[in-house]
Amino acid sequence: MRNIRHLERIRGLTPHARRMIETCWHLSEAYPSFRLRDWAHMLGYGGHFSTKSRRYSTTLGAMRADRAQHRADEARAFHGLPPLPEGPVDKVGSWHVIGTGYKFSSEETWAETIREQRRHPRTA
Repeated sequence: MRNIRHLERIRGLTPHARRMIETCWHLSEAYPSFRLRDWAHMLGYGGHFSTKSRRYSTTLGAMRADRAQHRADEARAFHGLPPLPEGPVDKVGSWHVIGTGYKFSSEETWAETIREQRRHPRTA
């Protein structure tokens, strides 16, 4: 939801959410420094809803890493693979060319046939 410029925009909300927005709207007159009217669409909370503090809770990076590990374990189980061992996992971060061209002569023949068909398409 975007900033609420008029209270008519809150018709389709639940009664509880509507009361909270109306309260923010009315309290903004008594406490202008809180900018409650600007944050009424967030029910008065002007911060980022998913901010995590290292001291209080966990970090978003740790949550993402846990989620990635969980999804990888699910994918391995789906394909019938054993779970990865605990501990760090090495990730391949670079690629090296080990050769170019076709491995078999039949691959070259097929590629040339396709190139010819594209050069001279059939017309109906």
